[in-house]
Amino acid sequence: MDEKINNELQSAAFNRLIEHLRERKDVQNIDLMNLAGFCRNCLSKWYREEAQKKGIEISDPEAREHVYGMPYTEWKEKYQK
Repeated sequence: MDEKINNELQSAAFNRLIEHLRERKDVQNIDLMNLAGFCRNCLSKWYREEAQKKGIEISDPEAREHVYGMPYTEWKEKYQK
């Protein structure tokens, strides 16, 4: 498999993970951390760090909104237990 196709597949898998987590609002970040060692905030941090490697500046709130599908403060108010 060439690198371009591999990158496209990885990107698609990442997008599916993000969509899955957006749908599973019942799963709290602490649950993810305890079971998997990462959470939505980790994903947003990794997203921001990868953008920085490419010279793209994304703020923490922007990266979190990409992962959560809404502003983080709104998600916390609605779904964080």
